[in-house]
Amino acid sequence: MTIGEYIKKLRKQKGLQQKEVAIEVGLSQSNYNKVENDHRQPSIEVLNKLAKLFDVTIDQLLNPDDHLPKVVTVEDKTANEKIKLIEQLEDEDRNVIYSLIDTMLTKKKFQDFFQQNIAVK
Repeated sequence: MTIGEYIKKLRKQKGLQQKEVAIEVGLSQSNYNKVENDHRQPSIEVLNKLAKLFDVTIDQLLNPDDHLPKVVTVEDKTANEKIKLIEQLEDEDRNVIYSLIDTMLTKKKFQDFFQQNIAVK
């Protein structure tokens, strides 16, 4: 089911006319009709108003068939797959992860150096 089809279904369940919903969300009836017929994508503002009007979440409007992305579990991924997933992150998040890895590797090198050169003697 498309977003427009789902919005239309919700409207009919509430017993509302297109004109009523259009006024409620701040669209012309013509533009609202385009949303229901999937000729126009609603803005975030309109989605928010529709969600409130129909007592659903924006997520439910955008995923009417409940086809949400699955949770990514990194545990069962190879190192290369993990790096590819990290590369898909926003710059700031990616840099935090690489900084954390650098810190941990530096700590490991210091521990190894200490063990080999100081602790044994």
